[in-house]
Amino acid sequence: MGARPPELTELARVDDRISFLYLERCVIHRESNAITSTDDQGTVHIPAASLGVLLLGPGTRVSHQAVMLLAESGSTVVWVGEQGVRYYAHGRSLARSSRLLERQALLVSRRQTRLRVARDMYGMRFPGEDVSGLTMQQLRGREGARVRKVYQTHSARTGVEWKRRSYEVDDFFAGDPVNQALSAANTSLYGVVHSVIVALGCAPGLGFVHTGHVRSFVYDIADLYKAEITIPLAFDLAADPPLDIPGETRRALRDRLHGGAFLNRCVADIQNLLRVEGEAGEDAADLPDPHEEDRDVMRLWDDGEEDVEGGVSYGADDS
Repeated sequence: MGARPPELTELARVDDRISFLYLERCVIHRESNAITSTDDQGTVHIPAASLGVLLLGPGTRVSHQAVMLLAESGSTVVWVGEQGVRYYAHGRSLARSSRLLERQALLVSRRQTRLRVARDMYGMRFPGEDVSGLTMQQLRGREGARVRKVYQTHSARTGVEWKRRSYEVDDFFAGDPVNQALSAANTSLYGVVHSVIVALGCAPGLGFVHTGHVRSFVYDIADLYKAEITIPLAFDLAADPPLDIPGETRRALRDRLHGGAFLNRCVADIQNLLRVEGEAGEDAADLPDPHEEDRDVMRLWDDGEEDVEGGVSYGADDS
């Protein structure tokens, strides 16, 4: 009959797990309560209960039994490109409850909280500046000026001529080398961020600054890192353009993000952005706390102040 699935109380807390593990060019199988990764160098055993998210890169094959164990252990699987620079698909979320998703939905649905999260996002790009009183129009204007300055700075640093951001969706090679590199780097960054968002159980389409697109929240989070990561990388490559600009750009970004530190940083940034305290006059009590212990509990909406317990018969006894 196989091993008994573990109870929730037997599983490691999310905070105590390996956050992200990336594997490529190997066969992934199950041995007892461990995941095994086998390649030409041998076999490695990975305790499934200590794994948060498994990123499957190119050349991986995974067995049905391995996926079953990951699901039972509360882990998730995301199929990605090399070092996560592409997002393709994902299994179940790492979250066992919907609290972080509910918080995201509530924050984005209220003008006051949505504006505050958007300001926090811009504030992360303007360290040391007070953006608490700026409107969205003022924030967009300041961000536009900042990005133009970033482009000019790296143009002067590398000697790469910069005119403007220009690209055609249907013709990648119509742009100059730096614009091609920017498009490839940004697309790859979106893949990494998308992987983190779905692993946390958030909605990629519920953005605070961007809106109306299935990846709006992905663009919100990725924009936090472009000036630091993708823009300088693109200018570095354009200074001596390789024959395969998109391929070399993806590999360069892969190498830059190798090691997992960026994934952990992205997780922390998303959680901190969604941890918004209530202001005076604002009812923040009904905003779920994303850091409350993850519980596998089903409750029923009561159209009142609190939900009620699920799994209970609330009908009158017919007898």
